[in-house]
Amino acid sequence: TGHKGRYGHEFFRFEIDKYRTLKYANNSNYRQDSIIQKTLQLSPTLIKEIQRIIKDSEIMHEDSSKWPHQDENGRLQLEIEMNGQSINIETAKISSLADTLSTEDPEGLRVLYYLIQDFKCLILSIISLHFKIKPIA
Repeated sequence: TGHKGRYGHEFFRFEIDKYRTLKYANNSNYRQDSIIQKTLQLSPTLIKEIQRIIKDSEIMHEDSSKWPHQDENGRLQLEIEMNGQSINIETAKISSLADTLSTEDPEGLRVLYYLIQDFKCLILSIISLHFKIKPIA
């Protein structure tokens, strides 16, 4: 997900490849910050959990043809390849659940919104735990 604003191109991106490698990038030019990039290996158990989250969300059955296109606020892109199925969704950035209500397919966008929130929480938790600088006493 990302946008271009007064601080330039800002985005949050992650990718999990077939080798269970998580590649994370967060770019914010706020206060001239540089891009944060992390790479780590995920366990088979965590991959199964991510697959379960995707399956339970039913995002693979959604039709994004009625979803709003990217605009000046940014875009949200989701690409999933899993168990021989694939989807590639690109829509306008969803800042809050309220953004989905006035669309042609609020239920489908709600599914996407919650899936993205689940992914963000999970990925940021993994990154935080894996790259903890000070151990918890």
